[in-house]
Amino acid sequence: MPEVCFGRSADGLLVALVGETAFAMAAARDGKHHLVTGWRIRKPMAEWARSDFYGHCGELADEAAFRAKVLEQAEHSQEKRALGRVETASRIGTPWGPSQGATVYAEGVVFHSTAGHGGFHLSLDRNGKVHAGLRAADGFYEEDECWAIVAFTFPLLFTSFERRAAERTMKDSFPDAWEAITGNVLQPGESWKKDERMFLAEHANDWIVVSAIRSDHEKGFVEVIATPGGKRGPGTEERRFLVPSEEYRIGRFGFVVDESRHRVYGGPSSFVGWQGRRAS
Repeated sequence: MPEVCFGRSADGLLVALVGETAFAMAAARDGKHHLVTGWRIRKPMAEWARSDFYGHCGELADEAAFRAKVLEQAEHSQEKRALGRVETASRIGTPWGPSQGATVYAEGVVFHSTAGHGGFHLSLDRNGKVHAGLRAADGFYEEDECWAIVAFTFPLLFTSFERRAAERTMKDSFPDAWEAITGNVLQPGESWKKDERMFLAEHANDWIVVSAIRSDHEKGFVEVIATPGGKRGPGTEERRFLVPSEEYRIGRFGFVVDESRHRVYGGPSSFVGWQGRRAS
């Protein structure tokens, strides 16, 4: 794309520039790489350094993945300009505090930024077009997950990149609504929330770790606190176990204790909050 420039930094990083946003492929531990970003670096690309980048946008497999991510961002920038969103001052109240500025996507579709959070506000007419199972009564949709409901409802107001992100969020966070609206059944691996439900149902009677710490009293072990089905809250039964350090790897939804191999522990605890409690 004409607005994309690739090059190498002074310290040998693969870098790129899209508009005023700079990208770099930075080395991480274990031979991995991260996509990092900077803004308005006022010097030639060949003089850039790792210290010029502060944003972190996830892992990269290789240079091809870096180039693909940069081109995706360039496409996103082009499409966003074409949509003609308007920045405007705003002081209205939102569920996250007073608005400190707004972006008008279209009449009745406005994104508000606040000191600590942000999200969309839809007019009464626009909100009425949101599926009943997803509709917020007050027309506000926060920016972490619920923004995807707005993008899903009004796709023509969003870029291709945003629509793909919204689809992923809808499947992960609102699988029941996604299936009801689209008529498609999400398979294992296609929805984080649906997979979590399956995991918890399969392990409802197992001990799932809710807290863990390296044991100071039993070398080579991790001391864990586990509850039935990973439940939390007052009255929930808790039990301590010792798990060999080399075995303790937290899975996607938690670590399941194997009672045939991980022994119940009633000795001195490394958990500060456990002192003085009845051993179990």
